[in-house]
Amino acid sequence: MSEELALQQEYADQIVTQEATQNLLQNTKALNLISKLADRYSKSDMVPMNYKGKPENCFVALELASRMDVSPVLVMQNLYIVQGKPSWAGQACKALIDGSGKFINSEYVMTGNMSDGTRGCYLQAVNAKTGKVVRGTEITLKMAQDEGWSTKPGSKWKTMPEQMLKYRAAAFFARTECPECLMGFQTADEREDVFGAEPEKTKTIITMED
Repeated sequence: MSEELALQQEYADQIVTQEATQNLLQNTKALNLISKLADRYSKSDMVPMNYKGKPENCFVALELASRMDVSPVLVMQNLYIVQGKPSWAGQACKALIDGSGKFINSEYVMTGNMSDGTRGCYLQAVNAKTGKVVRGTEITLKMAQDEGWSTKPGSKWKTMPEQMLKYRAAAFFARTECPECLMGFQTADEREDVFGAEPEKTKTIITMED
């Protein structure tokens, strides 16, 4: 265990050392350390099944986590391939916002009513540097209908509208206020709203071969 902790600390030190380049491909030693950690994670019983016994998958998660400065486990649990593209799970956006260090005290604010179709939601948070309250885009059921999100086959907007309002509000906030948190990826829910829901079995974790 002490050897593994030492390896993780060395890995963290190397990531800090190469911060100026922001490119792990230029840091051979860091890449070697990620490879060693990927092998360790792949042998753990606590990682998702799509990573267990697959160090290549773990390597991708570790490399991405290092760029985002988040836990590799968060990446492993929340990054999927939907319609052939890497996509975050809906619940990941708020966690990424909270973990960015840019905002504190984030919360969902619900508006309107379900009965008349005016129900909506926006995410607001306090800028950690300025103390200013930042309000994200309000997402409403009318918007979901007008954009065609709720009319796609298998749409979750029909069965869990309030949850979808929260997921989309967090995604909009992240995309406008801290886009680096998403690394350019959409959420799985956003892709399904455009292309329709995929069968669950076709959602897979990103691998080196993809």
